[in-house]
Amino acid sequence: MRLKDIFDNNRHWVAEKLKADDQYFSKMARDQHPKLLYIGCSDSRVSAEELMGMAPGEVFVHRNIANMVPNTDLSAMSVIKYAVNILKVQDVVVCGHYKCGGVKAAMEHADLGLLNPWLRNIRDVYRMHQRELNKIGDEEQRFRKLVEHNVQEQCINVIKTAVIQRAWKERGVRVHGWVFDIGTGKLKDLKIDFEGILDQIMEIYRID
Repeated sequence: MRLKDIFDNNRHWVAEKLKADDQYFSKMARDQHPKLLYIGCSDSRVSAEELMGMAPGEVFVHRNIANMVPNTDLSAMSVIKYAVNILKVQDVVVCGHYKCGGVKAAMEHADLGLLNPWLRNIRDVYRMHQRELNKIGDEEQRFRKLVEHNVQEQCINVIKTAVIQRAWKERGVRVHGWVFDIGTGKLKDLKIDFEGILDQIMEIYRID
């Protein structure tokens, strides 16, 4: 695709939106009131709003390689604080996807230079679940299971934050872990035990 095609597509998109609602863009320009923060992967095959059937303004989105939420990532931490404290989202979703290139790269032993520190976070997830993962003989199934474990561990990272702990106490904000199956187009809810995780981590990570 040429860059010129993108601008042609944009003009067509604007015309279609205005045809359906001549106030579409003026309404969108007023403000945003999303109820959901979506933390997902930057993979070009995974479009957050589209896969959920949501419209612009309904989801606040943060994406990076392998949907990571390390506490040292000021971008992710700032997004969470803004979404929860300013936009007042009610739910936070960490959404991974099967066949994730970042997770796959972390399973290999290649030196990827600047990517190494980032992928080390996923390798830490593998180490934490190594006994279970090493029992899975089929590499593709092990890959899928690591994607799921990575989502759960990133959910735990979100729950560790003071922003989430306070918002949960004040208005019941919750954290969810999902996986998108590129091969079927379906979302899978991992049904993480939000309250159970809170109970487990509060002794160490509680912030009053």
